[in-house]
Amino acid sequence: MIISASRRTDIPTYYSEWFLNRIREGFVYVRNPMNIHQISKIALTPDIVDGIVFWTKNPTPMLPKLDELKDYVYYFQFTLNAYGKDIEANIPNKNDIIIPAFRELSRKIGAERVIWRYDPILLTSKYTIDYHVKYFEEIAKRLSGYTLKCVISFLDIYRNTKTNLKGSDLLPLQETEMLVLAMKLSDIAHKYHLAVESCAERINLEQFGISHGHCIDGNLFQRLLGQKLDLDKDPNQREECSCMASIDIGMYNTCKNGCLYCYANHSSKAVIHNFNMHDPCSPLISGTIVEEDRISVRKVKSCRRCQTCLFD
Repeated sequence: MIISASRRTDIPTYYSEWFLNRIREGFVYVRNPMNIHQISKIALTPDIVDGIVFWTKNPTPMLPKLDELKDYVYYFQFTLNAYGKDIEANIPNKNDIIIPAFRELSRKIGAERVIWRYDPILLTSKYTIDYHVKYFEEIAKRLSGYTLKCVISFLDIYRNTKTNLKGSDLLPLQETEMLVLAMKLSDIAHKYHLAVESCAERINLEQFGISHGHCIDGNLFQRLLGQKLDLDKDPNQREECSCMASIDIGMYNTCKNGCLYCYANHSSKAVIHNFNMHDPCSPLISGTIVEEDRISVRKVKSCRRCQTCLFD
């Protein structure tokens, strides 16, 4: 079983104490986003968890606690964009905090296990193609040697992202512009010895050396584990997504990063409410068990094959 922590919220930034309490107790409760009174109890013991993918924009609160994960295999999807606070309201200073945190994380766990995400890419009168090219190179230069791969994607418009971005003079992103950007970003990445993959994109960018990626990466976990895994493509993701199956333990409307392009927050009031309902000692990331709740134990197991194997 692979744990996603989490596409729905930034656990390393805001809920690392809670997450490590769940690791210590060996289980977590997760509400079904389609039926809030349906709760799954999911085991988190090392014999069952084959790997963990952390998604974050700022792992700083978690950096001193990584030793507590010594029995687990994990890696980070680390989003580091060139946007200012007009788009990413609550992200700390990139130069002073975020890039140093990226480097420290890489020094602690290795460059292969810290994947740089430059996504989603959007265009406005301020954030032009030239702007992205300039600052992508600035970031790539500073991350060179601290990561092996960059993942890019172009903005997908969901109902809540459309609402959040209203008034930000968002410009349509045409396929020709995607191709131009992809070519230029790929050239820069390769200059700094970075592979480039796309995330859930319909457009084919292989002509620029950009392959379709899978953020929940079975091949990477197999290399880290030194074992084969029996994993299937995640049926709950979009058709274009190549991720392997995982269980997400996060909750929508709990991330305080304040990014206007976020699909996981539908209401700022809900975010504040849910964050205020957070108890790091609770098995739930937010709130408590109420009378209407029904808890069921989710059947999970390791996907590892018994025999060890060697990889090139």
